Amino acid sequence: MSLTGGVLTAAAPPGTGGTAVRGLLRTAGTVVRAAADSGDGPPVTVPRDPAREAARRELSKQMYHENDPGLFQRALKAFWDWLDRLLDSAASTTPGGTIGLIVVVLFVVAVLAALWWRLGTPRRQPSSTATLFDDRPRSAAEHRAAAEAHAAQGHWNQAVQERMRAIVRSLEERTLLDARPGRTADEAAAEAGRTLPAHTDRLRAAAREFDDVTYGGRRATEESYHRIAELDRDLERTRPALAHSTTSTAHTTHQGTDE
Repeated sequence: MSLTGGVLTAAAPPGTGGTAVRGLLRTAGTVVRAAADSGDGPPVTVPRDPAREAARRELSKQMYHENDPGLFQRALKAFWDWLDRLLDSAASTTPGGTIGLIVVVLFVVAVLAALWWRLGTPRRQPSSTATLFDDRPRSAAEHRAAAEAHAAQGHWNQAVQERMRAIVRSLEERTLLDARPGRTADEAAAEAGRTLPAHTDRLRAAAREFDDVTYGGRRATEESYHRIAELDRDLERTRPALAHSTTSTAHTTHQGTDE
C-alpha cells in the first residue's frame, strides 16, 4: 500500500469484502498520518513488513469472521468436494463417461433390489440351544388346549409352539421319550425319530418350524399349524418301532423253543 501524489491505494485480500478494505484503509491512514506528523510529508511509502503486520492485525478482528462457515458446514463442503472428485474420477475411467457411470449405478441398484425381493429381509438364524419348555410343567392335553385356543384367535405363532410342545409332552407321557428338562425341539425330533422312524422327516420339519417361529423371527401360517396338528394326531395312532421289534423277537424266540 502506498500514498503517491496524495492518493492512497490498497489491495484488499480476497474474500474480505468492503469491510476489510475500509479497515485496511483506516490502518494505513493511521500509519500515513503518523509519518506525516513526523514532518517528512508526502509522498510516503509504508514498508512491506509493517504493512503486512498491520493488515494481519486488522483482519484478525472478530468483525471480519462473523459470517465465516461453521465446522459442520466446512466438513460438509469438504465431503461434497471429495465426492465430486470421486465421481469425476469414476466417470473418467468408465466407458461412456458420466452417462456410463449412471448406467452402472442403476444396474447395481436394480440387482440389489431384485435380490432383496427374491430373498426377503435377512433373518437371524434360529438358536439351537434354546429349550423347548418353560419352567412350568404342563400335560400334553393342556398344551393341545392352549394350541387350539390360539388357533381359534388366529395366533398361529403361539399355536405352532404349543402344538409342538404337546407332541413332545405326549411322547414323554407314553415313555417314548425320557422326561428331560432343557431338551430342544431338534433334540426331541431326533430322539423321537429313532422310536418312530416312519415320522422322522415330519418330526424334523415340525422342529424347524418351531425354531423358526420361536427364535428365527418368522411368522407361522394356518397351514403350518395344521401340518403339526396332523402330525400330533398321527403320532397318537402310531405304535413305536421298539415295541414292534420286541414283539417280533419274542415271537421268533417262541418258535425256536417249540422246535
